[in-house]
Amino acid sequence: MSLSVRRAQAQDIPAIMALLVQVNMVHHNGRPDLFKGPTTKYTEDELRAILSNEGTPVFVCVDGDGDGRVLGHGFCAFQRPGNTNLLCDNLTLYIDDICVDKAARGRGAGRALYGHIRAFARESGCYNVTLNVWSCNPGAMAFYEKLGLVPYKVGMEEIL
Repeated sequence: MSLSVRRAQAQDIPAIMALLVQVNMVHHNGRPDLFKGPTTKYTEDELRAILSNEGTPVFVCVDGDGDGRVLGHGFCAFQRPGNTNLLCDNLTLYIDDICVDKAARGRGAGRALYGHIRAFARESGCYNVTLNVWSCNPGAMAFYEKLGLVPYKVGMEEIL
């Protein structure tokens, strides 16, 4: 399978919306006390605004052998801590959301997306790439660790 990664475009919105439902359902199934389901994180109008904002690049992995079907997405956002006495002024590319279609998993789309995002971050002068992963999604944690990511902070809770 030939894969390519590119910036998401308006014509990708329906496919991205379907992937956002898949992401939501992973979280809903893992933490139904926190996540409604099935739904999406963004509306189509919000997604259009995100796609047009240079500060929130979105990438899609597409099938290069077939019809160019969207196999996965990666939502990113540039972050900088700003004027602070505590944190170094490092530019970060935060991966807000990454998903590969259930039907396309295991074929390299996630690896291709992350590799492209990593290269984009480096070309953009970023110090690092970060993301959050829910503990109710151990498959994603294992995938990110295989790619070389390591935990740098841990969120904890006590349900009352």
